[in-house]
Amino acid sequence: MAEKAEKQQPAAAAKVAPNAVHFTLQGKGGVGKSLVSALLAQYFQNVVGEVKCIDTDPVNQTLVNYKALGAQHVALMDGSKIDERKFDGLMERLLTEEGVFVVDNGASSFVPLSNYLIENNAIDMLREAGRDVFIHCVVTGGQALFDTLAGFKALAEQTPTNNIVVWLNEFFGAIEHNGKAFNEMKVYTENAAKVRGIVRIAKRNQDTFGKDIEEMASKKLTFAEVLNGGGFTIMAKQRIKTVQKDIFGQLDEVGF
Repeated sequence: MAEKAEKQQPAAAAKVAPNAVHFTLQGKGGVGKSLVSALLAQYFQNVVGEVKCIDTDPVNQTLVNYKALGAQHVALMDGSKIDERKFDGLMERLLTEEGVFVVDNGASSFVPLSNYLIENNAIDMLREAGRDVFIHCVVTGGQALFDTLAGFKALAEQTPTNNIVVWLNEFFGAIEHNGKAFNEMKVYTENAAKVRGIVRIAKRNQDTFGKDIEEMASKKLTFAEVLNGGGFTIMAKQRIKTVQKDIFGQLDEVGF
C-alpha cells in the first residue's frame, strides 16, 4: 500500500510577504549556511508554494544539489574579487522579479558580498522596490563560536536592517561562553535591536535523530522527499517530522 503524502501544515498565523529576499551570510565556512538556506527554502515552499533559490557559493555549491529546490548557481566571484557586473545582474532579478528569493552565499565571498550590499545601498534599493529583506546568520558552538559571533557582529553593525535572523546551530556544541547563553552575551545585547528573531537547531540524540538528519542532509533530500519516500524507516520519518515541525514552528514565530 502506497504511503500517503504528508505536508507539514504551517501555523494559522504564518504569513509571508509575497516579495522578499533572504540572504544567508556568515564569514565562517562549514557552519551550516547551506543547511539553513535549504530549511528556509522548504519552509517557504510549504507556506507559499514556490521559492526561488540562488546559490552564489564559489567553492561548494551545496544548495544546487537539493534537486527538489531547483536552485540556480550564480558565479559572483572573479578570482578573489566579486564580479560586480554579475552581482548587478543578480540585483536586477531581485529588484524586478516577483516572489520569495533565498540567496545562499559562501564564506569566501562573505566580505566582498557584504561590501557590495553596503556600498551600493542594495538593501535600501530592494526595500524601495517593495521587497522585504532578511539576513540569516548562523552562530555555532565549539571551535567556531568566536568566528561566528564575529560574523554576526559585523553584519549587525554594518547592514542597515533590523531583520537579522540568528540561527543557533548546536551541532558542534553548546552555544555558550563563561556560563552565558547567546542572548546573554554582550555581542547580542548590544545588537539586539537588529535581530528579528532567533531559530535554534537543537542538538538531539546523535544515535537516532543525529543519524537520520545526517543521512537526509548527505543525500540532499528535503523533508517532503523523506516523509513521502521509501528510503527511511517509519521511526526515522517520525523523528525527521519532529525536527521539521520544530524548525517550521520557530520560523512561524519569527514571522516573514
